[in-house]
Amino acid sequence: MLSPSSHPGPSLAPAVRDAARRAGDLALAYFRAGAQTAAKLWYKGHSSPVTEADIALDVFLKEHLSALFPQAGWLSEETADDPARLEQSYVWIVDPIDGTRAFASGHPDWAISIALVRDARPVLGILYAPIHDRLYEARIGEGAWCNGERLQVSEAEDVAHARVAGPKSLVDQLERHMGPVERLPKVPSLALRLARVAEGSIDIGLVSANAQDWDIAAADLILQEAGACLTGLDGSTPIYNKPYPSHDEMIAVASRLHPRAIGAMRA
Repeated sequence: MLSPSSHPGPSLAPAVRDAARRAGDLALAYFRAGAQTAAKLWYKGHSSPVTEADIALDVFLKEHLSALFPQAGWLSEETADDPARLEQSYVWIVDPIDGTRAFASGHPDWAISIALVRDARPVLGILYAPIHDRLYEARIGEGAWCNGERLQVSEAEDVAHARVAGPKSLVDQLERHMGPVERLPKVPSLALRLARVAEGSIDIGLVSANAQDWDIAAADLILQEAGACLTGLDGSTPIYNKPYPSHDEMIAVASRLHPRAIGAMRA
């Protein structure tokens, strides 16, 4: 494991927190609680929504984060991919608005996700949910925090009647092999769904296939530093900054419960 002093994450963290909050302020100008956003809305491909707020935040964050640490490459949902990132040891991995559908429809569960990755694994993760005014943060080896309070995963000792959030098909799969669970509403922001495992309000978070690096990188480190883990259903740890930055189905759960939970998903 990298030591905190072997990378720039700790020194960058205050400025990245500030950038996340400033990006949140930009987004709030377009957000309408319970109603459609004031931002212009269009679609990538057939069904992936984008708003002018996504683009505005992406431009703001790329400018500010690249100025903070210009040695790092850049990977973002809203920026055309530059293969030069593959040659960089450090890469910023950013989702300017994770949960665009929620943002566009006036639902509160969306977030700004920022990770600094070194050699394929995150060393700094910042996740800011403006409507909830919750800022999650993790620096490798230094714990995970939300609004200054240390995060700790659920203290549940087994997975019986676990509180589970995720796609219905995956929750069904888990329940078939593990018995009844408490089904929580699916959190539309994947990053927030994972952060809520880290803070203990969700016991098991499930992730469908094709999640992208920018959806999960910051939350991955927050989970790790809170005593949980995010893995594929084969037990593999996510690797970031690959040529194709997508992932198979995954599970997030307290580390002590991981063997039982993943066993149920693989049964």
